[in-house]
Amino acid sequence: MSEYQSSDEENAENQRSDDEEEIGQSSEDEWPNSDGSRRCIVSDPSHPHELSRQAGVKTKQKCFSCGKRSITWELAHDKNFHYSCTICQVEFHRECRKVPSKMIHPYHPQHPLTFTFLHKKSGTILDTNYGEHYNFLFSYMSIGFQNTYETLASSNIMFDKCTWCGDAIDHEFFYRCLICNFSLDLQCARMLNLPLTIQNPKSHHHSLSLFPRPLSFPCNACGLIKVLEAGYACYQCNYVVHKYCIDLPRVIKITRHPHRLSYTPYLPTKVSSCRVCYKNVDIKYGQYSCNHRDCSYVAHSKCATHYQVWDEQELEWEPEEADETEAVAPYKKVGGGLIQHFGHHEDHYLKLEKYDGSRDSGKQCQACMRYITSHDDFYSCIECAYFLHEVCANLPRKLDHLLHIHSLYLYPSYTQFYCDYGDLWCCHCTRESSGWMYICIRDECIKNSSVFHLDVNCISVPECFTHASHAEHPLFVATGTRSGILCQGCKKETFRYHLHCTICEFAICYECSTIPNEIYYKYDEHPLSLCYEESGVDHTYWCEVCEKSLDPTEWFYTSSQGCTTIHRKCLFGDIGYMKSGHTFDYKDYKVEVVGNGRSSRPKCQVCRQRCLLPLYLKLYKPDGTEVAICSFRHLYGGIK
Repeated sequence: MSEYQSSDEENAENQRSDDEEEIGQSSEDEWPNSDGSRRCIVSDPSHPHELSRQAGVKTKQKCFSCGKRSITWELAHDKNFHYSCTICQVEFHRECRKVPSKMIHPYHPQHPLTFTFLHKKSGTILDTNYGEHYNFLFSYMSIGFQNTYETLASSNIMFDKCTWCGDAIDHEFFYRCLICNFSLDLQCARMLNLPLTIQNPKSHHHSLSLFPRPLSFPCNACGLIKVLEAGYACYQCNYVVHKYCIDLPRVIKITRHPHRLSYTPYLPTKVSSCRVCYKNVDIKYGQYSCNHRDCSYVAHSKCATHYQVWDEQELEWEPEEADETEAVAPYKKVGGGLIQHFGHHEDHYLKLEKYDGSRDSGKQCQACMRYITSHDDFYSCIECAYFLHEVCANLPRKLDHLLHIHSLYLYPSYTQFYCDYGDLWCCHCTRESSGWMYICIRDECIKNSSVFHLDVNCISVPECFTHASHAEHPLFVATGTRSGILCQGCKKETFRYHLHCTICEFAICYECSTIPNEIYYKYDEHPLSLCYEESGVDHTYWCEVCEKSLDPTEWFYTSSQGCTTIHRKCLFGDIGYMKSGHTFDYKDYKVEVVGNGRSSRPKCQVCRQRCLLPLYLKLYKPDGTEVAICSFRHLYGGIK
């Protein structure tokens, strides 16, 4: 088995929902046939019958699932219909159709399966129906339903595992066969309307038949072993594939690569690494690769079509257009060594200057919010105090970036777009910033007036590089995970994009990966350097700002002489990337970012401590009073 096959399957999940609904709580169109109709769940899967809608919520005869004609939960809905099968002569309420008391399932077509209640404490197994299942669920919610279980059958056989996937049956309800010991948990039972044969599949030149066992070996299309997914086989070609891999797109475009990628069933004999997960690509299984000359980009099938990587657009028959990511010039040269940048006033020109070595805390880059303290060249406005690093001044106005599946657009000034506190927040490092933001303007990314934001510090992180905190192996940008990853920098769990080692399990979040390696503190002649933990220290470090002890096993800043040590949070807090004078709205309040001098240091309204950071928040109440808040954390948590 390849290294990719044995890796965490969570990072190779396709674009299915993270929170699949349980049976009985799913959508109206659940379990349709392959042609879009709804199969009668009593009929044989090889000769399915179609359900038809009938007017009224009451059935003419007893519902085949719940055994009643009229039920309380159906009356609560405004959809006035039920279903019937004229061939099988059965009727179903709208919700009961989704959880039948008996059904013929494609995983076990030889015998019917019965909806069963397992009482774990006593070991009793009772055949039941959806009505009793519904009452059982809502009895915990104290809304007036009563348990009315009737023992239809009992068994002394303990069904502890799902026969199909092998997982423990940890839910009280499942399906079982009364003739043999076959059982299905609710997740596997959802796979109800699987066609027994798929004619003319996109991925193969022969028809495919439903494989009657879980795929405990790699899928030919993706190379993964996933027993929860139904499998199909071509016995003539010895070809097996997951149902969700049958219709993999043939041509796609992802923001991680400038060219289109094409699906290929195998690679030439060479060792390649997937450019999404950076694990080896097995040449025996399908993958996506670039067809451009001298381009060796390749990705696993499930990695390339991951919902955080691909936008679900099939491009096989779409004409290939010119490179849409071609950079639009962010400024115009106006002569005399001056430029007119689109992010600044039209009548204000910027001049490129050399860093002269002198420190000036007022020179703060408007894009990344870092101070001009390095030896990089920078642009300075000849009319006002507006500064840009040369690198930041050349950022493209439109960008395809691996941190988002759509093209992003640069918004350089918060006055054009940001007025609410939610607009200051970067979606990946979760840091508030007054700097420039890349945003997505696609409708599907604008939800509840919240736009996808990405600050320029996160944009600057390379796709794969060696970080000073883990010099022995390179790190790559990994997609988010539902199980969470522990960041080795801040020791917090992150579920978002993060940097992960290509060899071991070392990982850091985006906030930790974008803090500066060097920073000047007050009037020190030499900068403070970021220290990535120290081990074997037999003495205590003290933070110069808060005057509390400092844990040397966590990241902290120190001087080259070792006479100054400071907590990370005491240098930045959560307000370190804001700019003095920035105003925004928070609930019914107006909030201003204010510089904190030696003579000010007001008391925070929430924690009642002096504000020690270089910046603090001044909150203007509707009654005209003003209060100081030392951090965004206290603003969000302490101001109602």
